[in-house]
Order: sequence, then C-alpha cells, then structure tokens
Amino acid sequence: MDTIASLFSFITWPVSWVIVQFHTVYGAIFGPDTGWAWGLSIVSLVILIRICLIPLFVKQIKATRGMQTLQPEMKKIQERYKNDKQRQSEEMMKLYKETGTNPLSSCLPILAQSPFFFALYHVLNGIASGDTIGAVNQDLLESAQKAHIFGAPLASKFFSSESDVAALSASLTDVRVVTAIMIVLMSASQFFTQRQLMTKNVDTTVKTPFMQQQKMLMYVFPVMFAVFGVNFPVGVLVYWLTTNVWTMGQQMYVIRNNPTPGSKAQAAYLERLHKSVTEHGKIRGRGQKAIVKAIVAKGRDRNEAERKFINGLNKAGMAAQTDGNVVKSDTAVAAQSADGSTVTPAGQPKRQQPKRQSKSQRQAKPAGEADSKTSLTKSDEPQDAKPADKQDAKQQAKPAAGAKKPAQKSGGGGRSKAQSGQRKGPQRPKSPSKK
Repeated sequence: MDTIASLFSFITWPVSWVIVQFHTVYGAIFGPDTGWAWGLSIVSLVILIRICLIPLFVKQIKATRGMQTLQPEMKKIQERYKNDKQRQSEEMMKLYKETGTNPLSSCLPILAQSPFFFALYHVLNGIASGDTIGAVNQDLLESAQKAHIFGAPLASKFFSSESDVAALSASLTDVRVVTAIMIVLMSASQFFTQRQLMTKNVDTTVKTPFMQQQKMLMYVFPVMFAVFGVNFPVGVLVYWLTTNVWTMGQQMYVIRNNPTPGSKAQAAYLERLHKSVTEHGKIRGRGQKAIVKAIVAKGRDRNEAERKFINGLNKAGMAAQTDGNVVKSDTAVAAQSADGSTVTPAGQPKRQQPKRQSKSQRQAKPAGEADSKTSLTKSDEPQDAKPADKQDAKQQAKPAAGAKKPAQKSGGGGRSKAQSGQRKGPQRPKSPSKK
C-alpha cells in the first residue's frame, strides 16, 4: 500500500494543503489538537472532492443505463460469434461506437477519486511514522498525533502493534474497537447502496447478465472493504465511510427523482407525479417536464407504469404534450391511449352498452308481439261488422255440398289462400323441367 501511495505523491501536497486549511477553521472552533478538528477536516475534504466529481457521477448514471439497454444486443453478439473472440470484440466496439456508450464511464467516479485516496493515505502514514509530508509541518504533525477519534489515534490501524499505539497515547483495545465498528459501518453502507440499486432502480422487464454481475458485486464489494479495511488508518476509514454515506445519499436522490425506466422506482415516481399534477394542474420543475416529454415521445413503446400515468391524466381531464407540459382537456372526444384502449375524459358520460340476452330470453316471445300478429291477420275484415253478419258471410263463402272445386291453373297464380310459409298474392311460375 505504501508503494502505491508513493506513486501519487504528486497530488499529496494539494491534498495536505486542503486538510490544513480546513483544520485552521475547525481548530478555531473545537481546538487544534482535538479529533473533531482533524476528523471534520477529512470529512470536508471528502465532500469537496465529491462535489467536484458530480459531473462524472452524472456520466456514470448515463453509462450504466446505456449498458443496461445494450445488454440484449451484446448477448446476441456473444452468441453469434462465440467461437470467434476477435470478431466478437470488434462487434462490441462497433456497438459501443454506434450508440455512444463507454463501458469505463461507470467506473469514472471511483477512478477519479483514487489519487486523492492514496494521497490521504500517504499523509496519514507520514503522521504515524512522524514524517512531515506536503503542507503538514512539524507543529501540525505533533497536533495530528495528539488527535484521537473516540479514543483511537488518527494514524493508528487495526493491526498496529501495542508499542506503536502506546507511542500515540492510546490503548490497543480502543483502537481495535473503533476500527472494527468503522469497518462494519463502511461495509454495511456499501452493501445497502448496491442493494438499493438492484432492488429499486433496475429495469425488471429485461433479464440480462448485467443484473447478475451487479448482484455479485453487491456481495463482493463489502467483503473487499472488510478485508482491506484492517490495514487502513483511522483517518482513511473516516474518508471511506464518509464517501460511502455520500454515495448512498446521492444515489437515493437520483433514484427518487430520475429513476430508470421500467423499474419499481419509476412506478413510484409516476404515482407521485400524477398526484402532484392533479393537485396543481401543471408540471413543476424542468426534471419532471423532461421525464413527461420522454414518456410522450415513446408512443406505443411505453411500459406499464408509463401507460398507467398517461391514462390517469386522461381520466383526470388532462393531456400530456410533446414539450413535456400538461394541459387541461375539455373536449368530449375520448382520448386514445397508447395501448389502444379508449379513455373518456372526466365529466363526459360514458356510452352504455346493451346487456347481452341469454338464449332463453331471446327465444321467449313477448306478449305484445303476439297481439300485433293477430291484429294483422284480421285487418282485412271490416271493423264495424256485427258478429251475425260475419257468420252469414262465412256460410256464403262455403261451397255447396258435392260441388267440385274449380280447377287451378298450372301457374298457381289463382290460389285464394297462400300456403304456410309462402307470401300472399300471385306466385312466380316454376320453370319447366328439362327432359
């Protein structure tokens, strides 16, 4: 570790100078030889470095999401050229170039703060050995050696010898208890940060090898911190614990306000956004507008949570625009959603569909229908005729006994009554059969 730290000696002086400046401020408040002054100086150094690394953190988020979307294409390339590793690498690089994705972008924040970490380790190691490094002169060196964090010297380690710890006016038990607690907190914060990323901010609709790698890292990183943490000075443990807590808070903010599409965090975010829009009647903030604009631009490619959000706006009488704004929709025309379903705006009556009748209901004849049929069959008789006149007319219409019925013509046009199932009136003559 000392050899690696010496490689970054070029940045040791700037790091030590920043720590000295913060120590001057906190020393005036808590005292120059206290652990609070030196401990808060290291915490302030971490915060300053992480603020400067925010642009790289944004690139890391974009690169991680880009890698997630490329996982299906990468899997196809691996299966297609599984016997040709060179062609596989060429196709991978071609895919990265076409999509503008850099796999190393996801590691930029870690790589960028590595020089500061090793420079701080070099400074703290010099304090433990009694060497002045960078901007730390002899007076500051003696002050740092007197500083204790919960009874543990700033430059002591878990495996420090009892004589070394006694030279710094501390006990070995206090050093090991403090360092063990800080190592556990450091590993736990790293595990929680990675678990939060896997459970809330991963697209659950796509199963890729990238997810398996992230699950592996969720358990590997805490173990690595625990193994290497026993060789870190207390000041370095303060550095790593602070940067892990910062990463966890930063990630929580990103997951809450800019979640990955298709993740559980996005569904929760869109529910909150729908509630806010229906209460205030508009989009509040550029971040919300950008997310709504991206959802509208997807069209039919929206996921389930996005379709639910758009349909919820339509039911509330609102419509999302292509520029990301939301306006009230008072038209009576039903809005067509992305999945093809029709959503009626608020305040408009819904069209009632007739109930489907059962087979027994369709076969049953209503009473009014029978009466109407009987009235049509008797419509030919005069309504003012008396019953007696009707009976005489029926007797006159009967032929005399023994009289022959008149012969009917072959065409059948002179039939007085139509047979059942035939219409009344002259019938069309049948075509003569061909012999």
